[in-house]
Amino acid sequence: MAKTNSGTERTNMLVSELIRRDEGRWNITKLKQIFTQDTVQEIRKISVSSFHIPHRLEIYRIKLPGRPTDIGEGKPENQNHAIIFTRGEALQTIDMNQLLIIVGSELHRVRFHYGHPDIFDRIFHITRGGISKASKIINLSEDIFSGFNSTLRGGYITHHEYIQVGKGRDVGMNQISLFEAKVANGNGEQTLSRDVYRLGRRFDFYRMLSFYFTTVGFYFSSMVTVLTVYVFLYGRLYMVLSGLEKAILDDPSIHQSKSLEAALATQSVFQLGLLLVLPMLMEIGLERGFRTALGDFIIMQLQLASVFFTFQLGTKAHYYGRTILHGGAKYRGTGRGFVVFHAKFADNYRLYSRSHFVKGLELVMLLVIYEVYGKSYRSSSLYLFITFSMWFLVASWLFAPFVFNPSGFEWQKTVDDWTNWKRWMGNRGGIGIQQDRSWESWWEESQEHLKNTDIRGRVLEVILAFRFLIYQYGIVYHLNIAHHSKSLLVYGLSWLVMATVLLVLKMVSMGRRKFGTDFQLMFRILKGLLFLGFISVMTVLFVVCGLTISDLLAGLLAFMPTGWAFLLVGQACRPLFKGVGLWESIKELGRAYEYIMGIIIFMPIVILSWFPFVSEFQTRLLFNQAFSRGLQISMILAGRKESPPTEF
Repeated sequence: MAKTNSGTERTNMLVSELIRRDEGRWNITKLKQIFTQDTVQEIRKISVSSFHIPHRLEIYRIKLPGRPTDIGEGKPENQNHAIIFTRGEALQTIDMNQLLIIVGSELHRVRFHYGHPDIFDRIFHITRGGISKASKIINLSEDIFSGFNSTLRGGYITHHEYIQVGKGRDVGMNQISLFEAKVANGNGEQTLSRDVYRLGRRFDFYRMLSFYFTTVGFYFSSMVTVLTVYVFLYGRLYMVLSGLEKAILDDPSIHQSKSLEAALATQSVFQLGLLLVLPMLMEIGLERGFRTALGDFIIMQLQLASVFFTFQLGTKAHYYGRTILHGGAKYRGTGRGFVVFHAKFADNYRLYSRSHFVKGLELVMLLVIYEVYGKSYRSSSLYLFITFSMWFLVASWLFAPFVFNPSGFEWQKTVDDWTNWKRWMGNRGGIGIQQDRSWESWWEESQEHLKNTDIRGRVLEVILAFRFLIYQYGIVYHLNIAHHSKSLLVYGLSWLVMATVLLVLKMVSMGRRKFGTDFQLMFRILKGLLFLGFISVMTVLFVVCGLTISDLLAGLLAFMPTGWAFLLVGQACRPLFKGVGLWESIKELGRAYEYIMGIIIFMPIVILSWFPFVSEFQTRLLFNQAFSRGLQISMILAGRKESPPTEF
């Protein structure tokens, strides 16, 4: 046994020497080339099972940056790990992303990323932080950070274009939105990073401007554009509810002059975004002629290009702004599959609810209130000039996903979508339940950015939610039941009404959980008593206090935003509400609002699906003539029923 162990040690030593010499596969022929004949015979005599041949020999060890679960993003981690095993002075990273996502001016040396394959100076980068920054979340756009790395350390990036390659991918509306969300998240994290701060401090003025407009500036401008719409409409809401706008327009010097309307009419032309079209028209005009440029512009409008890009403006602004407030950017897979398919209503609702639908409905309420309470003293042309572009933005945000959805207005698919959405809304969530299976799981997932934010982010969310209280404060003083009173008692009574409504909803929710399964009779009695109490209170208000139907409609415009403000505050202060046992009530309130929003958005789709020509027009709009004809033929063939066999 001792002899065997001695032979094993000798054999292990010999094989280790073989591996050290990097001779590849160790067969008998190669062994004879390296060792003597006696040594080879000795290795062959020893049983393989009696010793362990080291298939892998540790040369040196690489320590990962933290725990395995805390490793950074995949591609930059692989690059930083692989660079250790490279040789030579030049290093090429092959990813074939030839799409020019972010480009800069070569003149000002602010080009940081121009697609792969990239060639790096290996000696320069391996001693200055590597070719990628792999820290989780903050370096989501890892490619451009390699350019930041080089520039901050005195290097520069050149671009040598020998052949231009255009990379195309078969993508649909949802895949494009996911990609835009990912890039907007990455630019938000870039804005918060120390790299952008340091570059901005070290650049001269002109280089800094070029750097700004070719990196985070585009997304910051998109966010400011959307915020401008909000500030404008909330300012108008204040003016119309406070009576300031009426006082201005009733002034004789303004009432007799048409200069204000003329100025607003000119402004509305620029609100359509025509200035943004001029660079495109000039580029196409110089390359192919201005007649061709004008024709291409008209065709683009007929193909609803303005609707598409207005919708994507909302995507950029939402995800960029949310990353600025809370951080927490994450990679979003856009998919590589076949995209000419019908996306279900529930899928579109999950994807665009917070980024577009909620914001679109908020703008609708602002526009409706501005029209209703200023209609008595304002000319219709003035309102049209001011708000036309905003109505266009609202329509794009609410209905673009369905316009660009294949078979989005086909009746049978609309019925299936409604059934699927109701099932999704009613399913309970829990551990292991995916968000596409249950509304509760999706609702929890939609608040992920609030779970990891700091106290500053939560406070900002609460402050932003307070804007919805402006509706209630302004509208209750215009109700007929208020009798033109300006007392704070009117506002206090409105809060009493709101508290009563929330208490009733809480009682119904508790009754459903307590009596809904085993005591159906008790639950029905509870609902009956609440209904009788509601009828009694409304009768007293109509007969004694002078409540009108218009007051009820105005009350919806006043109290619905207040309830949404409660919901946002509850989500931002989730630990507090869980501690006092009110989180389930917040969840039920959220479910009620989701039902209301879903019905409001779904109703126009149902109405348009009644008319067959709408579906045919949409198919012709989305696809070319041959493909759309094939789809129509396939639908006709699918609608044919086989005749039953003839009995003899």
